[in-house]
Amino acid sequence: MRKIPLFLFLLFTCIIQANNPIIKINTGEVSLIYKVADNGRLYQSYLGKRLNMDSDIALLPTGGEAYITHGMEDYFEPAIHILHNDGNSSLLLKYVSHNTKLLSPGVEETVITLQDDKYPVTVKLFYVAYTKENIIKTYTEISHKEKKAVTMHKYASSMLHLNRGKYFLTEFAGDWAHEANVTELPLEFGKKTLDSKLGSRANMFCSPFFQLSLDDKSAENTGEILVGTLGWTGNFYFTFEIDNKNDLRILSGINPYASEYQLQPNEIFRTPDFYFTYSLTGKGQASRNFHNWARNHQLKDGDKTRMTLLNNWEATYFDFDEERLVGLMDDAVKLGVDMFLLDDGWFANKYPRSSDHQGLGDWDETADKLPHGVGHLVSEAQKKGIKFGIWIEPEMVNPKSELYEKHKDWVIHLSNRDEYYFRNQLVLDLSNPAVQDFVFGVVDNLMTKYPGIAFFKWDCNSPITNIYSPYLKGKQSHLYIDYVRGLYKVLDRIKQKYPDLPMMLCSGGGGRSDYEALKYFTEFWPSDNTDPIERLFIQWGYSQIFPAKTLCAHVTTWNKNASIKFRTDVAMMGKLGFDIKLAEMNENEQKFCHQAVDNYNRLKPAVLEGDLYRLVSPYDGNHTSSMYVAKDGNAVVFAFDIYPRYGEKLLPVRLQGLDKDKKYRVKEINLMPGAGSSLNGNDKVYSGEYLMSVGLELFSTQILNSRVIQVVAD
Repeated sequence: MRKIPLFLFLLFTCIIQANNPIIKINTGEVSLIYKVADNGRLYQSYLGKRLNMDSDIALLPTGGEAYITHGMEDYFEPAIHILHNDGNSSLLLKYVSHNTKLLSPGVEETVITLQDDKYPVTVKLFYVAYTKENIIKTYTEISHKEKKAVTMHKYASSMLHLNRGKYFLTEFAGDWAHEANVTELPLEFGKKTLDSKLGSRANMFCSPFFQLSLDDKSAENTGEILVGTLGWTGNFYFTFEIDNKNDLRILSGINPYASEYQLQPNEIFRTPDFYFTYSLTGKGQASRNFHNWARNHQLKDGDKTRMTLLNNWEATYFDFDEERLVGLMDDAVKLGVDMFLLDDGWFANKYPRSSDHQGLGDWDETADKLPHGVGHLVSEAQKKGIKFGIWIEPEMVNPKSELYEKHKDWVIHLSNRDEYYFRNQLVLDLSNPAVQDFVFGVVDNLMTKYPGIAFFKWDCNSPITNIYSPYLKGKQSHLYIDYVRGLYKVLDRIKQKYPDLPMMLCSGGGGRSDYEALKYFTEFWPSDNTDPIERLFIQWGYSQIFPAKTLCAHVTTWNKNASIKFRTDVAMMGKLGFDIKLAEMNENEQKFCHQAVDNYNRLKPAVLEGDLYRLVSPYDGNHTSSMYVAKDGNAVVFAFDIYPRYGEKLLPVRLQGLDKDKKYRVKEINLMPGAGSSLNGNDKVYSGEYLMSVGLELFSTQILNSRVIQVVAD
């Protein structure tokens, strides 16, 4: 048989591609490939390890339709469902065009335009590929030119298809003080949905991210795994559906629950961003992909350091006055932290904020607590050489407040039913522009009066209850969406006017943890639970997606069975802070904390900017260990014995991320004053090859024992 000359094969391939385009979305290691079939429709042909040969790509099967519509021949979950003016709810999208452009070095955007052939409906699929970080961002724009509004029942940000033998889903669910629990389960025929219907404190029970391992259960350093998350500070959903052929489709976006959207002619509905990475070497690499991408492209001040702090909450709760707060600032100075943070309880006069039952919404200083105002506290902090931060909860209101009495029309509530309160409060209606002005004004008024404020802790303690908007009236199904859009409008105004103002995102703990919010916030509060043992699990869960510089970790009095060293060592794996009474600590413990702050400041390049390697999971037994490798190659290792068994066999822990050909000095640091190291091989020099192949004896059989090991290129 005669072979076809190469130039004829390439010519034939080009002719096919001109009529049936092949669209390649590539990162450094991953390809997402679409093909236009003879019927004019767009199909996802491939997702996986990067393919470089066009001749191979031309041979790929057609695959699953890229953005499946309701009402046609598909039997399973669609990405989009629209009701037209004439009562027809079908949609058939055909390829129109695509274009690709470079947004910045290493960041490439591809836009694919699809249109219905019977109705004037356009859907644009956007893909932004981050080459170095191996992250792909995708979102959708939907518009139409019908005479009247169409009703959108479903409007996914993303639809992905996979065809493998087995699928294993890891979800991160929990509750208040019990966030981000890691659970893995196999997927079988049918649907599994992760979602939220809570509105404002949307992530209270279910975090908006997942891991999907292919063919086998997930592992830290091996196996193919897709990790995804949605950038939306509101109701979300991920649906995983396996069909009769064992093909999997993954749908991501705003939860359509109670959110039918009336899309006006020529209005563009932009879905939230869905971000995903596809790792060929397990969960660890997927996490590092997200961490590097977040620091480089997404986080507010992603390239800047974070401030250490002392919070007054556990020292005072609501019971404080000006003099006591100024005294606590001296504790911040003793600790050596950067900032003193004033928490809840500083505001309201008609209904002074003496508990969480009243005052929320009235943002004037309580006169008898702070007779000289917040400005005096800012000034006192500056005199002591530290910065001043303050807590606010501007989206919420107590019924016992002047704001509620004057502007009940600003509150999400049902006028014909008894009000239901979550934590004694209700949610302000951010779909209302007047409320947006008010919420912006909480920050703006404080910053205008007291420009020395260096930090805000922005809380959000309640889901949306009593679900009715006085402002939206006949468009109640828009409330969940317009609330979040209103929040973003406020945050955009703050960011524009105060671009250098760092803020912590708090929501009764980890009730908000998404990458769209983190465009505006430098960090978030993972949990109100600061028990160090529980924090090992909580921080392990969040570390799958978020870098250490986003995870606020405070040393508190929770679990006094754990030493101050153990509690501090746990907190040093995130953005370090203290919420503790120094008066209850002895001199040795105070000296240790000050030394720990010094060590942390020295270790910031590794912890905040470095690559995380999770070495031993707390879910696997009685010990856990993680290490951070700085960009200069130096590293720090954290190791914890939780409740080891008597006489159990202890194995060395193999380090990761080092240069096998370099020499490293290993030394235990962060010891209590006067204590020596019990680490076998302490202050010795090893090759990177030895540390990664043989390892170190990091664990002991001592209950609640911790070690911090510095690994420095010799």
